[in-house]
Amino acid sequence: MTSIHHSSRSIRHPLRAVLFDAVGTLIRPEPSVAAAYAQAGRRHGVDLAEEEIARRFRQALARQDQLDRAHHAGRTDQQREINRWRDIVADVFGPSPRAELIFDDLWEHFAQPANWRLFDDAAATWDRLTSAGLTLGIASNFDERLDGICQALSPLSGCEHLFVSSRVGWRKPRPEFLAAIAERLHLAPAEMLLVGDDLENDYLAARAAGWQAVHLDRTTSAGHHRDPRQSVTGVATITTLADLADFPHPVA
Repeated sequence: MTSIHHSSRSIRHPLRAVLFDAVGTLIRPEPSVAAAYAQAGRRHGVDLAEEEIARRFRQALARQDQLDRAHHAGRTDQQREINRWRDIVADVFGPSPRAELIFDDLWEHFAQPANWRLFDDAAATWDRLTSAGLTLGIASNFDERLDGICQALSPLSGCEHLFVSSRVGWRKPRPEFLAAIAERLHLAPAEMLLVGDDLENDYLAARAAGWQAVHLDRTTSAGHHRDPRQSVTGVATITTLADLADFPHPVA
């Protein structure tokens, strides 16, 4: 088991609640995003290689992230999320009379629980932290589709605190997103821990808001080289959710 790298910015006490990011932290798409897009494209007469789709997808996602910051100032709702993904699909496949059909296909695909899997370390960690008396929740830049996905994936089906940006009205890393969670749970920021795989949206956002935070870097445990953009000296880092088993019990 890999230990959490402690520093002056590391875990503090008391700890009463743990919030997890969803995609990349607790769950992953299966098939992959690139594979799902390629399959949807072929069903509608557009044939693109998965490698090209992956490249275009990263660029499209970055453009939307910039738009969220510059134009929307981090505000969102369900319609904004629909438009966001519609634009991403259009960027990936380019001008096509079938673009709207491909979008509808993919929107429905990623709403289906059958196309999502829990990471191998998620269920045992969730159960262990629940048994320790901690309040658990999910804090995600997803939309209302996440409700149905979690309902079909035990033990997430028992999650009573599911915060998605489309309902909260703000996207991570905006402080308003985390402030809304703290208010709903009636906890001080320092009493909550956010665990996520995105350095900016999860770890740095939580720390700036006064939360405890841990950066989940699965690339190291998977034998990949760490992205230098996702590495900062002094960041509390784990490579598997199982490392959270070493956390202390909450303060009564």
